[in-house]
Amino acid sequence: MVQIKRKIAVIGAVLDNPKDCQSQFNDIVSDFKGVVKGRMGIPFDAEGVSVISIIVYGTLDEINSLTGKLGNIKGVNIKTSFSKKTIEI
Repeated sequence: MVQIKRKIAVIGAVLDNPKDCQSQFNDIVSDFKGVVKGRMGIPFDAEGVSVISIIVYGTLDEINSLTGKLGNIKGVNIKTSFSKKTIEI
């Protein structure tokens, strides 16, 4: 029996110009709906910035794939914080 190792993490994203990149950002997050457990976004309309936090639960490969794709979008800055605990199922 193969054990799958999963992590819990929070992805912090700052969209510097959300009107230009929010659609692409949302499409990628939707592609990973299996690992996304929660999401909160705060728009700073006057400043032209949006701040988004995404709670994820998945393998390191899944989480790294999501953060890599989001980080490749022009105008999106990403930081990820992982739990030290590994959950094996």
